[in-house]
Amino acid sequence: MTALLELVAVLLFATLAAGLLRVWRGPGIADRMLAAQLFGTTGVALLLVLAEVQAAPALRDVALVLALLALLAVLAFVARVWRGTGSVDTEDASDDRD
Repeated sequence: MTALLELVAVLLFATLAAGLLRVWRGPGIADRMLAAQLFGTTGVALLLVLAEVQAAPALRDVALVLALLALLAVLAFVARVWRGTGSVDTEDASDDRD
């Protein structure tokens, strides 16, 4: 069972690496925010798996705090876009205006 959980942890870490690539390359701010949300959810899952593998219940508390921080980041992004101070730019949006 431990080997399976370790394999899941490696796959979750690979997902985090792919998300980091998406944050770095873009193309738009909304894509980057979705990748940051991916960090939050995958990070929580990774911490929960590691808590089980290492028998460290304190990691569950850290996962809970990370989940709350990810929620606050999304709410801040939505509030910024909702007020109109931020722009959600995508490559396809300029093509639709023609």
